[in-house]
Amino acid sequence: MPGAASDMIEADIRVEDERWSRGRDLDALVAASLEAVMAETTAAPESAELSVLFTDDAAQQILNRTHRGKDSPTNVLSFPVGATPLPPGLPHPLGDMSLAFETVESEAQAGGIAFDAHLHHLIIHGFLHLLGYDHEADAGALAMESTETRALARLGIADPYRPEQV
Repeated sequence: MPGAASDMIEADIRVEDERWSRGRDLDALVAASLEAVMAETTAAPESAELSVLFTDDAAQQILNRTHRGKDSPTNVLSFPVGATPLPPGLPHPLGDMSLAFETVESEAQAGGIAFDAHLHHLIIHGFLHLLGYDHEADAGALAMESTETRALARLGIADPYRPEQV
């Protein structure tokens, strides 16, 4: 299902598990997430493309085992494409990301977070990985979390890393 796009980023969307499509416009959700990141970082190329796979825990577990050596499902996986010289004017391929329905749903429920808000966060998180962000070291984690928080704020979503103040 191609189509989610911003002015600079084209997202090819594939839905393997139809539960993802119930009551939500995935094209619009992905586009809003990507646009929020683009407004908060200069790390993205002028024109880029990526693919987003909406799948289930079983498929995600296979991907996680095959590519990361971890035999369990996970919420989001990102597979960046290395720097590839391209002729001017062609979109830069950033890579692929995949999301597992059951894990995303259970995390949202456990955290008392709206499903779509959690999904925005994970798409933003995965997109930042495709742009070269990581959270392995403290400095990288801080920069990534800060960018995520600012992008989420653009969407009216609270900071997931700070408990709400009462």
